[in-house]
Amino acid sequence: MDFLSFNLIDLLDILLVAILLYQLYRLVQGTVAMNIFLGIISIYFIWKIVEALKMDVLSSILGKFIDVGIITLLIVFQPELRRFLLLIGTPEILEKFSFGRRFLSFKGKRKIYPADLQSILKACREMSDTHTGALIVLTVTSDLNFYVKTGEQLEAKISANTLESIFYKNSPLHDGAVIISNGKIRAARCVLPITEREDFPTHLGMRHRAAAGITETSDALAIIVSEQTGEISLAKGGHIQNGLSVDELKKRIEKEMS
Repeated sequence: MDFLSFNLIDLLDILLVAILLYQLYRLVQGTVAMNIFLGIISIYFIWKIVEALKMDVLSSILGKFIDVGIITLLIVFQPELRRFLLLIGTPEILEKFSFGRRFLSFKGKRKIYPADLQSILKACREMSDTHTGALIVLTVTSDLNFYVKTGEQLEAKISANTLESIFYKNSPLHDGAVIISNGKIRAARCVLPITEREDFPTHLGMRHRAAAGITETSDALAIIVSEQTGEISLAKGGHIQNGLSVDELKKRIEKEMS
């Protein structure tokens, strides 16, 4: 009878495991880790079936494999685990709960000042017209201090002329990304993580891959101006919105940072 018993705690247990597996699936979907993830899940379920059938020798072998596999998972899935932990801590998750809303009342999204946004939009329009490649990261809740330290720290006032001069093709700072936070250009020539998604569009270049990478691992926004086409794009959550007009870019940024 104990084997057939089923209560509310068992249902909650199943639901939580299903949610966890779904979130892990979303994180590894389209990456090289997807096949490894499916392989580990398959081995785990086979192990449980073998254990239920009292096949002691095979169950023992698979059990040892699972034990060692935990260390392997921590190594292989390091980027995905980091993204998962960041996902849990984002305001979008916490805002669903009353305690999260109270917590976020002390630490909310950074506002972008209208004058600063106008300067950024003006620079994007000019760089789009001249096909000047650019990558601008706007912080939302995270300071991105680690990535700021990889570049040349400026702490400069935001202006269209400053941004255009940074990304001018003969400028020593034009490679890499600019990170903007709290009304300042904090750093230029910053090195960002590159997305590892296998389904990422092949026609997009390294700026787009870096934009996807930084927005996968943080809640930041990334503006990309294509050097080849002059096209303006916006990255959020690892996804790229291509072919935006300056007005569309403004509306999307205001919506995300409001």
